[in-house]
Amino acid sequence: MKSNVGGIDKILRIAAGLIVLGLFFVLEGNARYWALVGLVPLFTGLFNFCPLYSIIGVNTCPMKKAG
Repeated sequence: MKSNVGGIDKILRIAAGLIVLGLFFVLEGNARYWALVGLVPLFTGLFNFCPLYSIIGVNTCPMKKAG
């Protein structure tokens, strides 16, 4: 897996994931389990890899300088 998530994108994914996961403790009934969707942006931010980005050819990681 080549990293394709970087910089601001990574920070926003982690923050959004944590906020959505926090809804698990606020919502009631079966609706609370929808908050587990927050695991997706959290993990993609932590692992610097988004499967959807690789499918559509997007890369937000900065280019590394050669040599």
